[in-house]
Amino acid sequence: MKILLVGATGLVGSHVLRQLLDDPRCQAVIAPTRRPLALADARLLNPVVDFARLPESADWWAVDAVICALGTTLKQAGSREAFAQVDHQYPLHVARLARSHGASTFVLNSAKGADPQSRFFYNRVKGALEQDLRGLGYPSLTLVRPGLIGGERAEHRRGEKLASAVLRALRPVLPRSWRINPAENIAATMVEAAINPKAGVRSVEADQLV
Repeated sequence: MKILLVGATGLVGSHVLRQLLDDPRCQAVIAPTRRPLALADARLLNPVVDFARLPESADWWAVDAVICALGTTLKQAGSREAFAQVDHQYPLHVARLARSHGASTFVLNSAKGADPQSRFFYNRVKGALEQDLRGLGYPSLTLVRPGLIGGERAEHRRGEKLASAVLRALRPVLPRSWRINPAENIAATMVEAAINPKAGVRSVEADQLV
């Protein structure tokens, strides 16, 4: 299979990239990024792009499946508008372009509580993206909804580290849906959904990612 991966430099995306390149079922990985990846592989194509000005006619859009792990935080984005651009507009544009070039499978790293009617802005943006993706006509659409993601990030997130420490301490008494979701588990779920797609729309909830 030929798979397009967006968000390859993030915590989950970097695990997805490694797992795809280790999987013999994957023929090629196209991973557009803002800066070149520090990785060389014969099966990896790494176009350097501006996600606000994607090359709509590039031949590398012709893939079997798309895995989207693109995302940021409100703090990193700097404003609600910038956050919505990265977490809603960019992924939706990628999905539209890939679909127009023949992609039949889309796998999204969304979030627990994603809901376009949520009173929380973060969950509302995630839910709006899920809703819009449903309207693109992908034969296979998988929405992966992790809770707190476990793993070592390149950037420091103090609040996330504190929450992780609390959840690890409480793990024996917490329901599965509130436990930490390891990044490698999320990545493995996304890779399998892309390479072995199921027809229709399905969601994978946090308790399935523990």
